[in-house]
Amino acid sequence: MFARFFTRLALISVLAPILAFTPLAASAQSGTVSDTFSAEELLETGGHFFGQVAQGLAALVEQTVSQYGLPNGYVLGEEASGAFVAGVRYGDGTLYTKNAGQHQIFWQGPSLGFDWGVDGSRVMMLVYNLPSVGAIYDRYPGVDGSAFVLGGLGMSVIKRGDVIIVPIRSGVGARLGVNVSYLKITPEATWNPF
Repeated sequence: MFARFFTRLALISVLAPILAFTPLAASAQSGTVSDTFSAEELLETGGHFFGQVAQGLAALVEQTVSQYGLPNGYVLGEEASGAFVAGVRYGDGTLYTKNAGQHQIFWQGPSLGFDWGVDGSRVMMLVYNLPSVGAIYDRYPGVDGSAFVLGGLGMSVIKRGDVIIVPIRSGVGARLGVNVSYLKITPEATWNPF
């Protein structure tokens, strides 16, 4: 009970600077404020989803919101990945939007690089400039790096056209390396990572 109280207290102390920038970030977005998610909504949802690593999440969300503004969608899900030079990643989750509701999505993709290990992660993806739900179904190239044993929290940025996706992962496993990869987001599950 006290741990949950102190976690919320820490989130509130991190929220103050984020909320100070919210009007500036909202005006930078192409959409209206009503179709975006506030930093407070993201931290509350992410805090429940990630649990014990909520303080690290707050710092990553603060950094993302200050750089990209307010997202008009987010995904909560889980994924598993593994690599020994070449690797694969599979995941599934729910896309949340204010104007188009909730949609089940899946992602998979190959990777190639100096990368070894396996991990399972809870994932929160902040989605920017999404004109419609169907626009998310595409391949998003990127570069990813990991260095953790037992667990870790990390963030990357992937982009396709105007749509920007910022995956924030809380992983368990052991992973070390850097790779070039892409995520293919689909409306149905598939074992084909390509």
